[in-house]
Amino acid sequence: MLSKNQIKFIQSLARKKGRMESGCFLAEGNKLVEDTLHAFECRMLVATPEWWAQHRQVQADAKVEASREELARVSQLTTPQEVLAVYVIPQRTLHIDQLHSELSLVLDTVQDPGNLGTIIRIADWMGIRHIICSPETADVYNPKVVQATMGALARVILHYTPLEPFLQHMQGVVPVYGTFLDGENIYQKPLSVNGLIVMGNEGNGISPALEPYISQRLYIPNFPQGAVTSESLNVAVATAITCAEFRRRTMDIKM
Repeated sequence: MLSKNQIKFIQSLARKKGRMESGCFLAEGNKLVEDTLHAFECRMLVATPEWWAQHRQVQADAKVEASREELARVSQLTTPQEVLAVYVIPQRTLHIDQLHSELSLVLDTVQDPGNLGTIIRIADWMGIRHIICSPETADVYNPKVVQATMGALARVILHYTPLEPFLQHMQGVVPVYGTFLDGENIYQKPLSVNGLIVMGNEGNGISPALEPYISQRLYIPNFPQGAVTSESLNVAVATAITCAEFRRRTMDIKM
């Protein structure tokens, strides 16, 4: 049974202030919890008797048995599932040299939690292990972001840092790509196996302050070219197309 204090604590994790004060975040659902249990320190694991009966070997600082009604009281989901986990937010340091030989993403004020979660999932699928985010980008530990990652958060590391000094430091060290409406056709432009791919805000694109640090301006053309179409692509969709083209080139090189 969940105590009143435990209910209050879990509910507080829906807010950034609660996450910052406690140093914890929430993950819900059978698959999400099972996919992330190995990756994070588990402060509390709350589950139905049926779930516990099938997962007796699972370790957590606090194991709590709760009814579905109790889970519904603390759940952030429309349809609560059998288990939720409270994880400790990991403290990670960005080592710049890790990025020299890899392909990494840079997110400039991506504010929609669903977009951020989807981008993390795309990064996981494309073998991208580091995402560097502006401080204004949505909080990766927002329950909506965590849910949208579908477990990819266990394998992709996000770092939050002011982007202008970061890109200034990386300029000339690795190629820095960005997507623009006036860029060069991504399907015709030579692409490297390493570097940074900058993706901009949902409404405003890449900030003008960051443009001087982007060495390669890319454009995803519509088909047929010149036809009247949507003004732009959703940032998560554009990220998927861009990363897929980079990885396709890598496969061509290896073949």
